[in-house]
Parts: sequence; structure tokens; C-alpha cells
Amino acid sequence: MTRKSKAMYLTSYPAGLPSGDNFAVREVEVPAPGAGELLLRTVWMSVDPYMRGRMRPDVKSYIPPFSLEEPLDGGAVSQVIESNAEGFEPGDYVVGFSGGWKEYHTSPAEGMTKVDPSIAPLSAYLGVLGMPGMTAWSGLTQIINPKEGETLFVSGAAGAVGSLVCQLGKARGMRVIGSAGSDEKCAWLESEGGCDVAINYKNYPSSGELTKALAEAAPKGVDGYFENVGGDHLEAALNVIAFGGRMALCGMIALYNNTELAPGPGNLVNMIGRGVMAQGFIVSNYMHLTPQFIAEVGPLVASGQVKFRETTYDGLDKAGDAFVGLFHGENFGKAVIRVGPDAL
Repeated sequence: MTRKSKAMYLTSYPAGLPSGDNFAVREVEVPAPGAGELLLRTVWMSVDPYMRGRMRPDVKSYIPPFSLEEPLDGGAVSQVIESNAEGFEPGDYVVGFSGGWKEYHTSPAEGMTKVDPSIAPLSAYLGVLGMPGMTAWSGLTQIINPKEGETLFVSGAAGAVGSLVCQLGKARGMRVIGSAGSDEKCAWLESEGGCDVAINYKNYPSSGELTKALAEAAPKGVDGYFENVGGDHLEAALNVIAFGGRMALCGMIALYNNTELAPGPGNLVNMIGRGVMAQGFIVSNYMHLTPQFIAEVGPLVASGQVKFRETTYDGLDKAGDAFVGLFHGENFGKAVIRVGPDAL
């Protein structure tokens, strides 16, 4: 027996910045679960900047591009409706990297992880306790390798990844500098988000001006740089990077919608004489360390020691707007879509 469900599709691949015209809601049939499968109702779904790379069918990446013929896919917290898999019962909540952008979906139980709404709100398993949180923890601990007394610079510091990097860096005794795109975000970063100094980059519209602001905040240089933005931020960080500096290259959202390749920073030569290490990474490189991440960050979230913000959109039909909003700085913290009317 099949079930009807609304699902979000790409109607066309974006050229430059995505818009609402690139998305449409359609009705699909959801098959009954087979052996080892679950019928799931989406409760919360995630939109993330990396998805923009899946909207480029002509560019090879670490993950296949989205199809115009199939519903979009992504991270979601869902409730089990029917189970043909051992260890899962109707009513359980699970999180997985598939299922988002649909109201209902059938999925193999393998790859789904049960989550407990009594520990944290279910939406947190898409943010601070989910893939963005794991990304933050991995880049900081496995690449930057923070040391007490060092200086950390985080671009995109008010986002889902950056805000946790700031707080974990501060907890390890670092001086933390973050950048964000509004005075409101900067005020939160300094009051709750772990930053000693927060820079509103919109007040510094060139790499030279941003370099000056960063140098004033980090007079001894930047020992660790967590890269989420690229462009002028990367150039400024390279100008201020300290000897032996480490750079975790997580994302470069400023470049994702470029229709032509942007020239690289002209000051990469600084890396040679200063002995700088820069390493790109994706979270799947470190998924084997998930138990360590949960063991450290889970109690901090449960106790309120780690703060997090979310921007919530209501209804599957708002998913396209939420995604587009990522590239206009509309989200404060993690952008999540409440799909189920009774989402916890």
C-alpha cells in the first residue's frame, strides 16, 4: 500500500544566486516499507549551504548532484510510523541524512539513529548535536588542534557551525574572534557565543579594512582560522596569520553562487614563510569520531553551557525560502523547517 506525500523538487538548476523559482512542491507516492525499512514522517528538516554544490550538475564533487526528476533530499528528524526493522518501533524519533524535503518517506533503517527529545529539542539533532555540530568539533579538534592562550578566528561565526567552534575554542582557553553580518549577531556572539571580539564584516567592505579590524583584535596574530566564508575573510586571515598557524577549510559560502571562478587570494605566499598548515575537510572524514563528539558536546548542550540559536520556518513549502535565505544572511544559527505540526 502506498501513501501520498508532498515533496519539494528543483525545477531548474540555479545560475548564480538561487531563488524561489528554482523550487516547486509536488505530490509523490511513498511505498510501504519492505524488510529492514521504516515508513517515516518528517518532523524537522534541515537546509545547509553544502546543498548549493549539489545544484551544479556539471561539477564533480564528493556527493552526487540533485536530479530535476526526483525530490530533493537532506538531513531530517522523523518519527517512525511503520517499522520492519529490529530495534525501531512506531513513535520512535530518528535522525538521518536522507528524508528531508518530503512529508513522508520510506528509508532503510541502516543509517538512521534514534534520538531522545528529553535530552534536547529534536531540531538540535540537525544543528548543534547533528552534522553542523560534528563539523565544528572535527575541524577545531582534529585540524586546528587548539592550545590554551592561542587566538582563534572564526568566519561566519553566528552560523550553526561557527557558533559552536567559537564556544568550544573558548572552553579550551583560546582568545576567540568571530565575524558576522549584523550588530545583533555580534552582540550575541560576545554575550553568549564565546567570542572575546565579534566583527561586523559589513562595516569593513574590503579585505584591507577587514585586515585592519582583525589585526586590532588579534595583535599577536591568528593561530587558528576556521574558514566558513572565503573571499575577503580568507585574505584578511592570511594577512594576520601567525607563525605556525593552522587553517581548517570548512566552507566558502561567499563563492558558492559565483558563475565564474574567482581569483585566489594574492597573499597565499604568507603561508610559506610563516609555516602555515591549511587543510580542507568534509564531516564524513571524521564520522568515526562521532561518539567522542557526542560525549563532549551532548552534556554541554543538555546543561545549557553551550548556547545555540535557530531560525525556524514553518511548513515544507517554506523550504525553498529557507535555503535561499542562507545566502542572504537571514539565518541566525541553524536554519530548520518545522514540517510536522506537532514538532517537539
